[in-house]
Amino acid sequence: MGIEVKYPFLFLLFIPAVLLIFLYIWKHRTKGKEDYWIAGLRMVIFSLLIFALTVPQVLLPVKGETVIFLADRSASIGENEEALAWIENSVSHKKSDDQYAVAAFGENVALEQNLGRNREAVAQFNGKVDGSQTNLEAGLQFAASLMPRDSAGRIVLLSDGNDTSGNGLEAASILKNRQIEIDHVLLKTTSGEDVSISELSVPPSLYLGEEAPITIEVTSNTSKKADIRLSVNHKEVLKETVQVNEGKNVYTFTRKADTAGLTVYKAEIVAEQDTFTENNTLHSVVNVKGTPKVLIVQGTESGNIEELLDDSGLEADTVQPEKLPTVMSGYLQYKSIIFNNVPATVISENQMNLMEKAVNEFGIGFIMMGGDESFGLGGYFKTPIEKLLPVEMDIKGKKEMPSLGLVLVMDRSGSMAGSKIELAKEAAARSVELLREEDTLGFIAFDDRPWEILETEPLKDKKKAIDKIRSITPGGGTEIFSSLEQAFSELEDLKLQRKHIILLTDGQSSTNNDYDSLIESGKEKNITLSTVALGQDADRSLLEDLAAMGSGRFYDVTDSSVIPSILSRETVMATRTYIEDNPFYPSVQPYPEWSALFENGVPQMNAYIAATAKPRSQVPVLSEKEDPVLAEWQYGMGQTIAFTSDYSGKWSGDWARWEKWPLFINQLVTKTLPQYESEPYRISVEKRDGSTVLNLESANSQSLPIETSIVSETGEQIEANTRLIAPGKYEAILPESTGMYFLNIKQTDQNGNVHIHQTGFTIPYSAEYLQKGANKEHLEELSKLTGGKGLAAEKESFRPLKNPASTKQPISEWLILTAFLLFFTEIAIKRFGLIGIVGGILKRNRKKAVKENREKTEKFAMLKPARKKIAKADKAPVLEEHLSKEKPKVKAERKKQKPSRQPEMLTPKEREERMKRLLDAKNRKNK
Repeated sequence: MGIEVKYPFLFLLFIPAVLLIFLYIWKHRTKGKEDYWIAGLRMVIFSLLIFALTVPQVLLPVKGETVIFLADRSASIGENEEALAWIENSVSHKKSDDQYAVAAFGENVALEQNLGRNREAVAQFNGKVDGSQTNLEAGLQFAASLMPRDSAGRIVLLSDGNDTSGNGLEAASILKNRQIEIDHVLLKTTSGEDVSISELSVPPSLYLGEEAPITIEVTSNTSKKADIRLSVNHKEVLKETVQVNEGKNVYTFTRKADTAGLTVYKAEIVAEQDTFTENNTLHSVVNVKGTPKVLIVQGTESGNIEELLDDSGLEADTVQPEKLPTVMSGYLQYKSIIFNNVPATVISENQMNLMEKAVNEFGIGFIMMGGDESFGLGGYFKTPIEKLLPVEMDIKGKKEMPSLGLVLVMDRSGSMAGSKIELAKEAAARSVELLREEDTLGFIAFDDRPWEILETEPLKDKKKAIDKIRSITPGGGTEIFSSLEQAFSELEDLKLQRKHIILLTDGQSSTNNDYDSLIESGKEKNITLSTVALGQDADRSLLEDLAAMGSGRFYDVTDSSVIPSILSRETVMATRTYIEDNPFYPSVQPYPEWSALFENGVPQMNAYIAATAKPRSQVPVLSEKEDPVLAEWQYGMGQTIAFTSDYSGKWSGDWARWEKWPLFINQLVTKTLPQYESEPYRISVEKRDGSTVLNLESANSQSLPIETSIVSETGEQIEANTRLIAPGKYEAILPESTGMYFLNIKQTDQNGNVHIHQTGFTIPYSAEYLQKGANKEHLEELSKLTGGKGLAAEKESFRPLKNPASTKQPISEWLILTAFLLFFTEIAIKRFGLIGIVGGILKRNRKKAVKENREKTEKFAMLKPARKKIAKADKAPVLEEHLSKEKPKVKAERKKQKPSRQPEMLTPKEREERMKRLLDAKNRKNK
């Protein structure tokens, strides 16, 4: 037991405190004792307050030891049996007061067993741990957090010592300050035959058609045959069987750069009996300079744009929307993307996000051409594609829309749980936002029975309706007919121009009722039906038949992320007002880059899709209703264009037969191509103190600020602050995450010119997958730093600590409370004369005591002569001779009859009367 203060330097406050007390005494030296009492009290108060300010704590000893077992579960360890056995045997040696917890770590940390005194240790590890890294720093910090607050303890680290992420020594330094010891147990590492690619070297910049040297370095701990494969932009271009020897092996190939733009090279090695496959692949990104390439996404009945672009000298690749790339590199090899009458219902949310990032962050151009499956009719409302376009899909300020009644019938059975029902609810919410307040909306959710979420009535409060839809939770079985019957029933008597039902389900109905009669009856009431089959278990045959009978559309969905686009499209289609199909002559606005093209007037156009221009967009061509026909704007780094008529000629009419039509299309594409000057940078990636550092070096060595944008292969935006470290040199700290990344560097020079450099880089696989054995030295360094050691036996885990644990009990509050009470005592002394009051009371008590003692003495003195007189009167004369001759028996009887000399016991009243008689007798005698 002892006392510890947090701020001992505050004891210096005693110096001014003593001076103040001395000055007070000096000033009041001629006054009474009361001021000396006040001075003493103040000194005590100052002492208590100063002591409280130092934050004193009483140290109370803690019984038992606290031990945290921290087990390494990274890939280099392999099996967990060795660590589990050590923990179990250690716990069997603990004392009853000892407590422990178990945690496991890799890249992250998981708690396996809570802190307690249970003698049954964890039998197996169940926590979710990412084994791709060994993050000792995170593990030690987590283990320390399990320790009781402000108390010492011990961490038993079971690991191979290979710290591949974070900084374990930094964490150990913090633990040392908390007096937490780190003991270590060296675990065996994973062993076995392993072949890995340790380096892929490709020139960072090439010209189209240039022969590029490609060097692949392979490291192996055994000799065997293996296959080397090389891919360019995810297409395999080389496969070769080689003899791999133990150690390092270098293989060189050449490959012509046959595609312009950012090109991804991938090297892979495949061998039998390979311990780690994670180290078999490396990537490299090359910027190939050449003719810009355009990606054309071709919809139905939309015409072939590629033929026209080939004539203009641009390269183009045409794909169906189902074949769109699913990774970022698939888009960055192009300079512009054209959507030619492409519906959103066949494009996943992830693909749209990738394109939005490519335009916003890397300056890729984007063009959307119209058609009956494009813009609002294509289901692009509130999608990432709408976000990048210069127009909105919703039509604002239109009063001539037909009245609409829409009922959504959605499956809420148990199989819809998770992302399915969440996306379905989001889709329904988007549909609500597309409707007007005059429109009628109903919503029925069903499992084994229908549940009316929204009563079919005019939409008065969109927010309230959306909130109710989003409150739906999964239920039980699937019964379609009764829900569909209720939907038809609610719409049939409504006097509306459009009445439409959308049915969405992922299962099969539990009953087989007469759907034919139900739908035929609905058609007589002008009710149409569209259906959505979600997932492999849906009754596609039934749903397709229902849509055909209901004069609607059937959607077969395997990717649930397209559900919002489907419901948006269906809501728009139900109104049938987005297509403006009256022939007209568009009006051209005075924009210089377009004026020359239309100097001789414009051809007639048959139709277009109505949309709303965004506030910052430019609209060179308008319809007679002032709707945008051609709109453009800058979105982030990229230029995007919306042409709301079509390419095929069905809607564009005379435009498609116009002699300047090829020039018009070519100008659309050219406008979206990046127009920035390129500034070369040298890029390198290194590991530093457990972090990944991206180094950038400019060719001009100027100290100008730069803007960087980093996007992963999956389209995730990576947050990284880039800082200038030397003229023309920059660095950014990146998260430790293996993968391929794309970098856009933007720099504005002193003349206002914008320079762009685009490239890619890879963070290679973790050092966890390199077979380099255990790092015993690192574990010993951690233990030495904190006062721990390497354990040879399990029973040592609970040995006494070098610095025994103790709990700290703060006492500042009690000191302040005592000072507070003494302060009021001082006030009482000054205000009410407490010292005088107490002194007076004591003085009166002393006087009273003295008086009582004097009276008692006087009474005793008066009683003494009277007692002597009484004693003589009571004494009878007896002769010694006679007494000596008496018989012993008679003598004994007489002795027994002799009156007692013991004073008679009198009551107070009797004593007072007797005393009065004696005093009266004395007074008479004196007279």
